[in-house]
Amino acid sequence: MSAADLPSMLPDLLPRLWAFALRISRDQHDAEDLVQRACLRALERSHQLKPDTSPLSWMFSIVHSTWINELRARNVRNRTSMEWDDSFLETVADPAARNPETDVMNRQVVSAVEQLPEAQRAVMLLVAVEGLSYHEAAEVLDVPIGTVMSRLSRARQAVGARFLTREDRKVKTAAKSKDAAS
Repeated sequence: MSAADLPSMLPDLLPRLWAFALRISRDQHDAEDLVQRACLRALERSHQLKPDTSPLSWMFSIVHSTWINELRARNVRNRTSMEWDDSFLETVADPAARNPETDVMNRQVVSAVEQLPEAQRAVMLLVAVEGLSYHEAAEVLDVPIGTVMSRLSRARQAVGARFLTREDRKVKTAAKSKDAAS
């Protein structure tokens, strides 16, 4: 892909960029501004896109770094005052419409992911939602691949813990007590 191809590719990338920006910013207006600034930055710097780099990964990287810069500018590290609202995603076309049971489960998973710390949430979104490889996520976040793996592991454990039933918790607690006594 050449720098000249980017303007024609951006419209196809917008739904995924919008969904990612919305998930990391948790605010519809911030997400709109974030995608707009990221697209502008990408067009201004299209010459920096290397031929062997995925345009989607490159754009995710720009969206993420733009968001981090915005957080730094606001001097706010944790914007959890706004609850996630699935109605925000209604503006993004879902090419694979799901059944109601899957929608309920997805809402529960999204709620659990929203409770994660920023660093874990970003890794979880890039790898589990957007389908990036560990290597691509590491490039997007500008961290070592081991950091991606560690954050993803902790994020998965935290999300999984939210879905344990009372019986599962009792069994897990009993097993830990037994191990501690040994």
